[in-house]
Amino acid sequence: MEFKGCSARPQKAHSRDFACCDIGLVRRITAKRRAKVNIRVIAGLYGGRTIQGSGTDRTHPMGERVRNALFNKIANEIGGATVLDAFAGSGALGIEALSRGAASVTFIERDRIAQKVIEANLGQLGIDRRHARLIKSPVASVAQTLDVTFDLIFADPPYHDTQFSTVAKLFDLLKPNGLMVLSYPGKGEVPTGAEVVVVDNRSYGNAALAFYRKKNVQ
Repeated sequence: MEFKGCSARPQKAHSRDFACCDIGLVRRITAKRRAKVNIRVIAGLYGGRTIQGSGTDRTHPMGERVRNALFNKIANEIGGATVLDAFAGSGALGIEALSRGAASVTFIERDRIAQKVIEANLGQLGIDRRHARLIKSPVASVAQTLDVTFDLIFADPPYHDTQFSTVAKLFDLLKPNGLMVLSYPGKGEVPTGAEVVVVDNRSYGNAALAFYRKKNVQ
């Protein structure tokens, strides 16, 4: 399933990019995020503690302001939820979910540097690995082979290096009443797909969040 709704002209030189992004803007956003910054867990069991940033520009760390707004929005979805943190980077979204009462989190990350950071962050916080699984593979391949579904899916992909079709594969891993949250460029048009409905959309400057549920759910 391909995402639809992006209005920007085709850019053959950037065939792997989000089609609705302004490439110059994306590069500026990415450049600002390359530093190895620490990330604060906002609330819950690990609230106030810091974890490492991903240490690589092949990920897209979500700023604390947006992350805080996201978790305030989905507060009623987290308790006891099974969560997928796709394009996990440092693992900040999944760790925040565990801190706030999620039952388990599966992290997907292909970058080796980021994988080591996730392992270190989980160890630093003393998170029981029975509740935190790390899959060291690209999202596209995992989405086709994973045999479990999730209550809540986070997708915060690197804007400059991800196709919507890759993100769309994650909808197959969503439970019938589950919720998926996609971070995408704030200047872009909200992505849509045939199998899902956008139930909310929030913009935060250079970033935006789209919230999806499956269609035909009673």
